[in-house]
Amino acid sequence: MQGPPEQRSRVSLEHSRSSRSADSASPSAVQPRPERPYWRDDLAPYAQPHLGRSLRELATSVVPYLGLSVAMYFSLSISYLLTIAIAIPTAGFLVRTFILFHDCTHGSLLRSKRANAWLGTVLGLFVYAPFLRWRHDHAIHHATSGDLDRRGGGDVHTLTVSEYQARAPRARLAYRLFRNPLVMFGIGPIAALLIGPRIVARDARPRMKRSVIGTNIALAVLVAGLCLLIGWEKFLLVQAPTVMLAGSAGIWLFYVQHQFEDAYWQESGGWSYADAALQGSSYLKLPKVLQFFSGNIGLHHVHHLNARIPNYNLQRAHDENEIFHGVPTLSFMDGMRSTRLKLYDERTGRMVGFAAARAPRTTASASAGVGR
Repeated sequence: MQGPPEQRSRVSLEHSRSSRSADSASPSAVQPRPERPYWRDDLAPYAQPHLGRSLRELATSVVPYLGLSVAMYFSLSISYLLTIAIAIPTAGFLVRTFILFHDCTHGSLLRSKRANAWLGTVLGLFVYAPFLRWRHDHAIHHATSGDLDRRGGGDVHTLTVSEYQARAPRARLAYRLFRNPLVMFGIGPIAALLIGPRIVARDARPRMKRSVIGTNIALAVLVAGLCLLIGWEKFLLVQAPTVMLAGSAGIWLFYVQHQFEDAYWQESGGWSYADAALQGSSYLKLPKVLQFFSGNIGLHHVHHLNARIPNYNLQRAHDENEIFHGVPTLSFMDGMRSTRLKLYDERTGRMVGFAAARAPRTTASASAGVGR
């Protein structure tokens, strides 16, 4: 991880610039009205989508994805090794397409809420996701990220060291298997993209049920039509490597944004939305080509502080606002190494590997508080 430790210390932002108006405040005010967090106004100009730029994002995501998918189909008659080679950039453009779908769920790609919903529903077919259900689950993630008391809503399942130690051997084994990279990034895309979104929860609201069922029907018709057109074998030979590669990359991107060593975790009483955004969401500084294919989502700290900023404005918002210059920064290799972190140690305030759960807990560590 890059940056000195003092840059990674907890930042409380809701009150960090309250001094702006302190000198002008009336001394007779007993209970002043809470000040609007300054960063909302500072970031508002970046949260204005530009139609031309949004259309360009579509043209450099969906169009090449479709074109390369067709190229994969025709390459089947030459060599499947060639097909697999073409699948790599195809998967990259599918990840970019998912980022546009993701922007639509936040209402950030287009100015109109309805336009975002319609476009997001269509893009959802490319990434096998029901728009309304995914938007709902993802909103929960943004509202609870880093909150120890509200885990389990759209996040990567994470146990604390004490919770892991208290579990039965069979439950520990299940958790270890879930956190194994081969399972998470190998089986994960199948479970997260193909199976999970197809299931309708019994307690889901009617609108969410219709979203899932409608998407399932549309996908069934679309897949059936393609299978009739080119044959189910060729459909699988083209789609399987693309979806698996894109799914693995997407899960890794989501994982490393919140699962780094000194990621922010707090109990609800001390949890802060701004701190969770700036200290619990990393700046994954990728090479430019990977930043392109990942749709700038590595600037996750900016996205979590203001989710209405379209992906193409995230870099500019980061560069032009000092508030973002002390956030946890990860390199590509930092992100790869973070897959070894499995548990949150509530006594030291850090993500650790399974070995830490076997290590003796010292008196000094026991005196440390929960969180960071």
